[in-house]
Amino acid sequence: MSEGSTIPDLLLVPQAPTARNGTHGVFLFVFLQGVFVLLELQGIKLQLLYASKQLELFRYCHCEQREASRLQLPVTSSSSSSSASSTATGTVTSEVQTWKSVVIGGIYNFGIVFNPTQKGLCYLRTDIGGLYRLNTADDSWIPLTDHVGDANWHDWGIDAVATDPVQPNNVYVAVGMYTNSWDPNNGSILKSTDQGSTWTKYNLPFKVGGNMPGRGMGERLAIDPSNNSILYFGARSGNGLWKSTDAGVSWAKVTNFPDVGTYIPDPSDPYGYNTDIVGLTWVTFDPSLKTSSGTSRIFVGVASLGAANIYQTTNGGTSWAALPIFNNTLIPHKGILSPSEGALYVTFANGAGPYDGSAGRVGKYNITAGTWKDITPPQAITDNYYGFGGLAVDLQKSGTIMVAALNEWWPDANIFRSVDGGTTWSPLWEWNGYPTINRYFGLDNSLAPYLGGPLSNQDVSLKLVGWMIETLSIDPFDSNHWLYGTGATVSGGRDLLKWDSSHNVTIKAYAAGLEETAVLGLISPTAGTAHLLSVVADIGGFLHTSLSTPTKAFATPTYGTTSGIDYAGNKPSQVVRVGNVPSDTNPQVALSNDYGATWSIDYAAPVPSSNAGYAGGTIAYSANGDTLLWSSSGKGVQISKYQASFTAVAAIPSGAAIASDKVNGTALYAASGANFYSSADTGTTWKTTAVSGLTTATWVAVNPFKAGELWVSGDGGIFHSTDYGTTFAALSSCTRGWNIALGAPKTTGGTPALYAAATVKGVTGLFRTDDQVNWIQIHDATHGFGATSSLVLAADPRIYKRVYVGTNGRGIFYNSNAA
Repeated sequence: MSEGSTIPDLLLVPQAPTARNGTHGVFLFVFLQGVFVLLELQGIKLQLLYASKQLELFRYCHCEQREASRLQLPVTSSSSSSSASSTATGTVTSEVQTWKSVVIGGIYNFGIVFNPTQKGLCYLRTDIGGLYRLNTADDSWIPLTDHVGDANWHDWGIDAVATDPVQPNNVYVAVGMYTNSWDPNNGSILKSTDQGSTWTKYNLPFKVGGNMPGRGMGERLAIDPSNNSILYFGARSGNGLWKSTDAGVSWAKVTNFPDVGTYIPDPSDPYGYNTDIVGLTWVTFDPSLKTSSGTSRIFVGVASLGAANIYQTTNGGTSWAALPIFNNTLIPHKGILSPSEGALYVTFANGAGPYDGSAGRVGKYNITAGTWKDITPPQAITDNYYGFGGLAVDLQKSGTIMVAALNEWWPDANIFRSVDGGTTWSPLWEWNGYPTINRYFGLDNSLAPYLGGPLSNQDVSLKLVGWMIETLSIDPFDSNHWLYGTGATVSGGRDLLKWDSSHNVTIKAYAAGLEETAVLGLISPTAGTAHLLSVVADIGGFLHTSLSTPTKAFATPTYGTTSGIDYAGNKPSQVVRVGNVPSDTNPQVALSNDYGATWSIDYAAPVPSSNAGYAGGTIAYSANGDTLLWSSSGKGVQISKYQASFTAVAAIPSGAAIASDKVNGTALYAASGANFYSSADTGTTWKTTAVSGLTTATWVAVNPFKAGELWVSGDGGIFHSTDYGTTFAALSSCTRGWNIALGAPKTTGGTPALYAAATVKGVTGLFRTDDQVNWIQIHDATHGFGATSSLVLAADPRIYKRVYVGTNGRGIFYNSNAA
């Protein structure tokens, strides 16, 4: 594509207000050195990474006191041979589903933008879960990008959003997941003329990093309020400033803009995630200076240290000049205009965020005088260990501003408010003689009950305000209405002015409709009140006694990130889960005897903080509930019988896919590379079978009602065995399989319905087969479920056609119209 032009690539179809997707595979975990204390409790962000031409996916996660790169790959791995080949004899039809979200409520979001001219119009962007619009009727969130599917999975990475102040129905987003090798595709600008119901895509000649360092800065994309045909976009990777003069259709580089940014978070990062130039950080228009062709004064922030990093044009971009340096040890994260004051407010930190940054300041630039004033809250100067991210200006009350601590990991993030232009400040909380905290807020986490509380508890480890607050906004039409994004949810309130009178506001989690969890495991037991249990990154896991009501997370023990879960087929009240908190002083295996309602630690598992490798991965529970099979990259495949110590299973390669028979209490299974492994004596001995047509096994699933019947998925398709894996037959028409699950059959006693994230007759997506021959496509144009290879599936053994679909960034979906 030539510079300065963009070809409309794809017309996207209308969105439904609800729809979701999924994720999974066998895990490889690589742990990197890191620094953050908070994350031991909560984890941080699971990120979807592209790994190969076959759309195998990495997952990247920052966990507790170190960063954990969780690379999710199909297993590549002596011995009989089983012949199997796929034939295209079956048919493929489609079936309309009614997709709904399993309600959890959260998590990380970092861009909340109100439209300045239409009351109630507000957008929220996420790093791996797409874009949302505020529903003013009930303060819930409407997902706008659920059309994203396998071919365009990286469009869930939203690096910037701009809402049109002239034509409010217009909204633009810059999409793309990674700027390094994990995402092979260039980014795009998506434009909607109906507030996100439909989209048109315009390709860019460079990558966009919606899930890269610095993703909370912004907004990088801005619309000229004096001429809404003009847009600017601040790019990453040294690509500089770009401009559109035709409402986003085509883009040209602003060649006279003098700076592309020099800040690189960690040039030595061996995985390349932190080695790219963060680039330009925000674009802000000042329409007080304009001509008939558009705004003349524009400010642009740049991620650089040791040099000028904010620029201004006063002639519509004909020339640019650096502002006086405010502090050359800090990067400008947000820049927001206060028109009534003729001032530009800027928050600064010494890192790109959202995880790093140990110092920061707040600056106020007098546009007329051309001078800076340091207005940093005194408490923050005294604390001196965090930067600033979130910044809000009340457009109805001159001089009223709010700023948020970005990386105040302990004891809690703080938010500061000033009503006199930064001369004086009041905090959301403050110490009253350690360890007593004065919290000037009430708390309503009813829509996200997994969050901390109660408010009266003086435990200083509670994260009641949040963490990683990169976005903070005050409704331009309602000074009482404010919102901010955290590493767990979106919070705020509707009584903000009480801050200035009684100095006490109510903080509420406005999580309804926001489902951005990265799902790592799902099960649907054959008995019990709940039809679904989940494990997710960052916030642990859930017993979903209701699919429409949020619930508290698994506890005692609490694992911030939980990577595997299973139940004992003959004793479905017995459930096991495995955590992925490598520095934890508790073992990472937990057991339940009451369907997941309460838990206890399995001390057969070593403590990971002193026994490296005993964390993460997947786990299988034998049908009789007496044996655990645990697969991780850190320690390979391990087995524990009758809660005795875990010991290595030498016969199975590290990272293998594992499963247990749900009827035969002594049958265990594994698959790796082209081989299938089976044990008939609860793991004492193993038989190896080569599966013809398979070179990279991905998943093993079993019939929940019949012993010895199982399926293995991989690069050759899906392979079916009815004799404990002695022989296999390939399912027709399927040439690639990822996650698979078995559920209630079409007829009582018949073959269970098989659900597959797969490629069937050249189409990649989500399918069901009732007879192992003919396929039914159940994804559609408005429910794409992101990358197919990342889906996590659980089929309901009690409800025919019901499948639960976990995604890497859009939570869990289920089809509510199932029989």
